[in-house]
Amino acid sequence: MQISKVPEISHKDVRLRSIRRSDAAAWYDYLKNPDVIRHTSWNLSAAADLLPQFEAYESAAPDTPIRLAIVSREEDRLIGTVGFHTISGINRSAELAYDLAPEYWGKGVMQAAAMALCQWGFQQAGYKRIQATVLETNFHSMQLLERMGFEREGHLRAFRMVRGTPGNFWMYSRLHPDIA
Repeated sequence: MQISKVPEISHKDVRLRSIRRSDAAAWYDYLKNPDVIRHTSWNLSAAADLLPQFEAYESAAPDTPIRLAIVSREEDRLIGTVGFHTISGINRSAELAYDLAPEYWGKGVMQAAAMALCQWGFQQAGYKRIQATVLETNFHSMQLLERMGFEREGHLRAFRMVRGTPGNFWMYSRLHPDIA
């Protein structure tokens, strides 16, 4: 699903925009890095493996995934993505997902991008719950979510396949301020 008005973020070096098929090569360029992929469930062997994702992102159908590009302000080059999947209009919920090129880790980029998208989710999309699942080895992602006000809810054993092996994940959530 495309967002008609992309959220503004507070970070001085980056901004959000709609993701484009032309971003696939830059996206794969950092997703193929073992340090990036280690703590995710991505299973990619080429940039072309990302192309089916774009069909969902371009769909106007309800409850389809949303993905935005995080780009450098100066070059408009994709350095990360942030979005929602497992969207449920009935339950007014969505699952947050994100990834970022390693050279931008620890610079506040993802926190600014994810916070802006969560705020959009609560205010514009009407979500009452935003959740995130984190592979149990991804300590940096757990810390990020906790800084953003997400609470750990539980341990999900063998929740998702991680490159052919069942992976254990932690479930986090953040509730709309009106019900928190």
